[in-house]
Amino acid sequence: MWQCVRANVKRRVLNPFIEPEFVAERVEKMKAGIRAKVEHPFRVIKRQFGFNTVRYRGLAKNTAQIVTLFALSNLWMARRRLMQAEA
Repeated sequence: MWQCVRANVKRRVLNPFIEPEFVAERVEKMKAGIRAKVEHPFRVIKRQFGFNTVRYRGLAKNTAQIVTLFALSNLWMARRRLMQAEA
């Protein structure tokens, strides 16, 4: 159900008895909202910090690096609020 976005034509075929466009639009809107929340930290890590490729190290080292990068990503995204609170 959460694997991909459905095309407009397939949304109308779901269930003709329960307002198919309304149900399909809500499902697609939920998926888009989740995707937007998840993709933004990845964009920060790739563009701001320059980590576009994965290095093949140990599992523990990769996990530690990812956790650190996402912590930095959270700080990067909250930087304006943090600076306003400081001033």
